[in-house]
Amino acid sequence: MGLWDAVRGRTQPRRNDLDALFHVPSAAITLQTALGLEPTGQASVCYRSAAGAAFAQTQAEVEALLRDDVDAPDVSVTRDDYGFTWLVVTGDRSDVPGLCTDLHAVNTTLELNGFAGSLLCSLVPFADAGGRRVGLTYLYKQGTFYPFAPSGEQERDTLLELSVRDLLDKELPMEPDLQRWLAVWKAPGL
Repeated sequence: MGLWDAVRGRTQPRRNDLDALFHVPSAAITLQTALGLEPTGQASVCYRSAAGAAFAQTQAEVEALLRDDVDAPDVSVTRDDYGFTWLVVTGDRSDVPGLCTDLHAVNTTLELNGFAGSLLCSLVPFADAGGRRVGLTYLYKQGTFYPFAPSGEQERDTLLELSVRDLLDKELPMEPDLQRWLAVWKAPGL
């Protein structure tokens, strides 16, 4: 950023770091040992579907890429109540690295095909024996994570979210702006 941009109040957008997804497996161990939160075996990518053949072909390529793997996970595509598309990968609960690799592949493929503007977030959900659920949510445009813990129809467990943030602050790039901790109601796995 140059001096003229600084004077005019322009800032450069933060670059995402999709490789940050590969820190989630170590964060999963921390969540298991400290809070009893276990991986659910699901992970998902949320994006805005674009109209047209190019996007449809890219989405088909992403699904084929995931399904053609020797240890192929189950792949499904759903739409939420807000019109966003969720590509959901379901695999072995203990294979968090594999799930994160799949998320990385989806994000990278969409990005390389010109649909980076459509990517919203990636989510890796965890749950404990008492029914508490929390999703580690990766904000694509910010390159940061935040925890989202629904506790009811339209309620959040803010204490759990803050506990997870404080616990994982050294392991993951956590989103410092709490206003960006958006609720992802009815997200797959939560």
